[in-house]
Amino acid sequence: MADPKVADLTVQEFKALVREIVIQTLLEMLGDPDEGLELRDEFAAALQRSLATVEAGGKTIPVQEVATKLGLTW
Repeated sequence: MADPKVADLTVQEFKALVREIVIQTLLEMLGDPDEGLELRDEFAAALQRSLATVEAGGKTIPVQEVATKLGLTW
């Protein structure tokens, strides 16, 4: 069976095709590339310690300050 041509699609089929392609492209561009991956035990423990420190009133650094120190535009 030959591949269908765009010219052979109805307007509704063409709209559905474009919608599908746009959604797929957005997911590729904006999706989480780490989705489904697991954290290493050491990193998970460090993250838990960091969160506990913040919850206990520990100091945090605003992201703008960190970005400026690293020469990044935020």
